[in-house]
Amino acid sequence: MNIKQNKENAIAFYKTAYEGDPKKAIEQYVGNVYVQHNPDVSDGIQGFIDYFERMQKEYPNKSIEFVRCISEGNLVALHTHQTWPDNDEYITMDFFRFDENGKICEHWDSIQQIPKKSMNVNKMY
Repeated sequence: MNIKQNKENAIAFYKTAYEGDPKKAIEQYVGNVYVQHNPDVSDGIQGFIDYFERMQKEYPNKSIEFVRCISEGNLVALHTHQTWPDNDEYITMDFFRFDENGKICEHWDSIQQIPKKSMNVNKMY
């Protein structure tokens, strides 16, 4: 298990899919199985591809910043700041599990919209 490589691969995987090439992301970084825990995305490889292709068509000008990447064992956690149309901003926390071959095989996430007003001056990322 290569923790440093897993971290680099998780970022590259997410960035490649988010920026509009989910098929390439799957080919390079995912094994034979991809278990999806986000209820808005169908399970499996094709569900992932369909979701990100749709997001690219509907929201081509979205952007992502990778704020943190943390790894332990075969898990990698990404903390991102995303900006969507109309300046809607979101914080996501994505967790990826890697198989024994160093390929992504499972995904969980949590997504929260950044409110326009906050009770404090601290950023959410």
